[in-house]
Amino acid sequence: MLTLKKESLERYLRERFGPKATLLTYGAIGKESSQGTYKQYGYGSPVKLTFQVGRTVRSAVLETMSPGPFGHEHPADRAQAVLWDYDSYGRLPRHVKALDVGAFRDDHELMSVASAKEFFVLTQWTEGNSYHLDLERLVKGGRLRKQDRERTIALARYLAQIHARKLRDPALYRRRLRELIGHGECIMGLTDSYPDRYGFISADLLRGVEEACNRWRWRLRGESHRLSQVHGDFHPWNVLFRNGADFSVLDRSRGEWGEPADDVTSMTINYLFFSLCRSGTLQGPLEIMFRLFWDTYVEASQDEAVTETAAPFFAFRGLVLASPVWYPKLPIEVRRTIFRFIEHVLDEPRFDPARVNEYCRE
Repeated sequence: MLTLKKESLERYLRERFGPKATLLTYGAIGKESSQGTYKQYGYGSPVKLTFQVGRTVRSAVLETMSPGPFGHEHPADRAQAVLWDYDSYGRLPRHVKALDVGAFRDDHELMSVASAKEFFVLTQWTEGNSYHLDLERLVKGGRLRKQDRERTIALARYLAQIHARKLRDPALYRRRLRELIGHGECIMGLTDSYPDRYGFISADLLRGVEEACNRWRWRLRGESHRLSQVHGDFHPWNVLFRNGADFSVLDRSRGEWGEPADDVTSMTINYLFFSLCRSGTLQGPLEIMFRLFWDTYVEASQDEAVTETAAPFFAFRGLVLASPVWYPKLPIEVRRTIFRFIEHVLDEPRFDPARVNEYCRE
């Protein structure tokens, strides 16, 4: 519930329109009054403000957006929408003008962000080395160390731990599946970023992957009990290790809640990727780590069904790794193997970690 205090509104108006601004009335449209020191409104209910600046009386409408489905579940969703409103209203003939865009703080005070052009986030500095360096060492012929096993186990158990937190929200689970297909950073955004033709990669091949993933979306949309806390972009470059198995993670993305298979596939496909770059198949230390991760995760999470939801998420991550935009120097045969893996996994009702090399063959 939104609480509007008269003194807070007046402070905001003076910051925005000058020190002589005085609030005269405010309230739901048609029910404005000058009485009372605060009023409560549901988010999404427009509030009319009438105020005086010098000798001029002006009116404005304060609009917010209600939390809810259709892509408005998170505060960031709603922020995106109102920032777009402010940026675009004035460019359409006959459209009412947007006077300002702002935000409410926890104490219900109002603040303007109209002067902002681009937004940033400031994070703490964390020491550590990117986990991808461990995998690169193995690609260059390094031996499998005890620490490699310990780190693999630590990462798998970490995912099992965060995925144990569940949320009952069927609409949000379906949204996350929908975004897997249609989000600009996900499957359709990736397929649209490929050249019209790149060696063996054709429009027909990419369309086939999209269509198979959408069939998986319909298959999974009833599995909303699986909605879990996720990282959302759990790949080796987003993990920093310090001594031993002590680590921090960076840059979670695209939603606080999602399908656990997203995180599991994001990490494990990189064991496959690095091994393909080394030898064209999953073998040696990276195969051991791949199997160890899956075994550890399933044991720690007791989520054997993750193998029944993994396919479209492997497709998403595979499209990244095979992309000539993201990996322009990748050998064509590695790209071909990744696409074989994607197509075969999408054709199976359940992913089997023991059959990875079979999925990679013609």
